[in-house]
Amino acid sequence: MAPRRVDVLIFADFQLLDAAGPIAAFEIAGRLAPGAYDLRVVSTAPGWVKSSSGAALMAAPLDEAPLDTLLVSGGDGTRPERLDPAVIAAAAAVAPRARRIVSVCSGAFILAEAGLLKGRRATTHWSRTADFRRRFPRTRLEPDRIYVRDDPVWTSAGITAGIDLSLALIAEDLGEAVARATAQQLVAPRQRAGGQSQFSGLVEMGGASGRFADLLDWAGQRLTTRLSVEDLAEASAMSPRNFARAFVREVGMTPAKAVEHLRVEAARGALRQGASVEQAARTAGFGDAERLRRAMLRTYGQTPQALRRKARAEL
Repeated sequence: MAPRRVDVLIFADFQLLDAAGPIAAFEIAGRLAPGAYDLRVVSTAPGWVKSSSGAALMAAPLDEAPLDTLLVSGGDGTRPERLDPAVIAAAAAVAPRARRIVSVCSGAFILAEAGLLKGRRATTHWSRTADFRRRFPRTRLEPDRIYVRDDPVWTSAGITAGIDLSLALIAEDLGEAVARATAQQLVAPRQRAGGQSQFSGLVEMGGASGRFADLLDWAGQRLTTRLSVEDLAEASAMSPRNFARAFVREVGMTPAKAVEHLRVEAARGALRQGASVEQAARTAGFGDAERLRRAMLRTYGQTPQALRRKARAEL
């Protein structure tokens, strides 16, 4: 079987790890399964391409050969004032020759500008979701997911989520054993514990600066009570309107969504400790198993039963 050609598209001010993480994953998988991949870094401006950090990668020119996977990096170069029209045109031209199209982080903006995400499900970095929704209303954005697959297009959240996505691609190509061995070499989880949600860590930290850490700790101890915007605003000594705006700006989601994440995380912990789905729903403040099921599907893309089975299998 011929090697699967993977082209990693970079551009001025790309995020280095958005490209380097997937490159490392595919390179290791190629060592574990020799001949599996033909890995290339490409650009519309071949030669040394400087990332937003100042470090550069050497890129080959784009060509017209068919390929297996087009992987588009993210970074500062995807912002409207910096986005190169030639990069958008390249993505649009190459995509029909690829079996699958992939973006890391804000690389989803390039795919969307190229018309590749119309009517599709997608995700991107949490800090860019409001802008993405405003600019691309025809894309069904799922902002709390680590990655989203809508064949033949895969999109992922920020930076290290590109490694999660790459491991999923490797598993599809070469099987779970190679993907797991690749993750072991990277010292990375094959699948993040409890499912896939890019917001979980941010909620736990209380936002980008930690401003709401004490509030969320307070809420986490009261999950079986009503936790409305008004309740949270009062606990923060703010008006509901000012609180809601500040919270979204800091944490990247509404207060109601953050409370749902706290409850989902609590339910996940209960399930991992052996609780039934009904017990976990009550413990986390969902009230009934159906509300928990819907919340877990939104957050992790998995049912409570599936998460419980996985936890039991890991024991």
